[in-house]
Amino acid sequence: MSCHHLMRRAFYSKHTFSQVKQLSRCWSSAAISPKVTPGFVAEVKNIVGGSNVSTADAVRDQHGHDESYHGVEPPDVVAFAESVDHVSQVAKLCNDNGVPLIPFGSGTGLEGGINASRGGLCLDVTKMNNILAVNAEDFDCQVECGVTRVTLNNYLRDTGLWFPIDPGADASLCGMCATSASGTNAVRYGTMRENTLNLEVVLADGRVINTAGEGRRTKKTSAGYNLTNLFVGSEGTLGIITKASLRLSGIPEATISATCHFPDVQSAVDTTVQVLQCGIPMARIEFLDEVSIDACNKYSHLDLTVAPSLFLEFHGFEAGLQEQTKTVEELVKMNNGSEFRWATDVDERNHLWKARHDILYACMALRPGSKPYSTDVCVPISNLPEVIVRTKEMIKEAGIIGPIVGHVGDGNFHIFYPVHPDDHETLKKIKDVSYEMALIAMELNGTCTGEHGIGIGKRDLLVKEIGEEGLNVMKQIKACLDPNGIMNPGKVFF
Repeated sequence: MSCHHLMRRAFYSKHTFSQVKQLSRCWSSAAISPKVTPGFVAEVKNIVGGSNVSTADAVRDQHGHDESYHGVEPPDVVAFAESVDHVSQVAKLCNDNGVPLIPFGSGTGLEGGINASRGGLCLDVTKMNNILAVNAEDFDCQVECGVTRVTLNNYLRDTGLWFPIDPGADASLCGMCATSASGTNAVRYGTMRENTLNLEVVLADGRVINTAGEGRRTKKTSAGYNLTNLFVGSEGTLGIITKASLRLSGIPEATISATCHFPDVQSAVDTTVQVLQCGIPMARIEFLDEVSIDACNKYSHLDLTVAPSLFLEFHGFEAGLQEQTKTVEELVKMNNGSEFRWATDVDERNHLWKARHDILYACMALRPGSKPYSTDVCVPISNLPEVIVRTKEMIKEAGIIGPIVGHVGDGNFHIFYPVHPDDHETLKKIKDVSYEMALIAMELNGTCTGEHGIGIGKRDLLVKEIGEEGLNVMKQIKACLDPNGIMNPGKVFF
């Protein structure tokens, strides 16, 4: 337990409610961690400005958790950076004083990646929200770390381009780089690793580097180590990403969406595998089991058949789409699937995909007052039917609610368990099933996390996946770039 929690527990145990109410104002004026002294806070204010620093409980609590089930672990102080110079100076100050430094983008993570488990300073970069360049002829752009996915796509609307990586939440783009995000469009457009050209990164000691060289934005390079991909997926443990150069794609001429349902999970997933084996360039192919469909119907006011289902989207030219949809329809029928339910109108299509993106909240609504315990795995496409079917069996045997949603086009699926934080029996069952599911995925040549990252939730699984030697190499890289261990400590590995 952190020093903050111990001191606060002692404080509340020794004072009456009226005393607590009277004295609580003091908590905002004095830091709790021995390293975050009033003098340290004053130095931070000198760097970013007094109005950009807060020790208020509400602000600290807001920055002490993400969208996951992990409890609040607030930092001792929150600072808002407005420039890369701010980030650099704050990093150097934290490094010189041994103060943990946790980057904060939009807080939409699902593995506790922003929890301040060791206290310290949370650096919020949302004010660094400039779109610096759009090179339409080269299909790329450069953004600051506070720019979100929706903001960029709104900005690009009149250019005929868009940024297609869509994890569901309106996450910050540099946060998406830090967590190696992907989402519903990954089957066609890839993940953040394939769409990141260059990064500006502030290291623990305040140095600023460009991972591919300043101003470089080529589609490929063989110049030395791939530093860009080293920081993609590093979860803030190696440095703070302050700018990103990203690939863009052309907006498709035509878009068609459809849904269909199946008698069982095996049929739906088998159809997905066959579609991909036929080389059909699907834009999205999402699987929802019957529990997820029921949650969607109730939360998003849909009337879909409650059965294992596929949500599909086709991008391309009108003529080509007709042939693609015809082939997919035939494969669906071969696997005893239903007729397609089409969504060609923009509003109808947007409503359908909004329902898919709202599935996390729809699942929580199945148990009012619950928090989401979310986990994901990814396996080679051919092994997807087995891991989903075995996972469904474990969920049924445990007697828990576990809606399954999958980016099955790339072998990735999620479970959003709704659970009350004080329901320890159910939580234990969920953790046991999730752990076994990860082991099954690794047994089938997959990974314990396709896109959520490791954070604090899957640290013990990482060593099983990459082995002791692989983990030791990661720790050596961490020690080289962050010798004092200040960068988002406690994440990825212990």
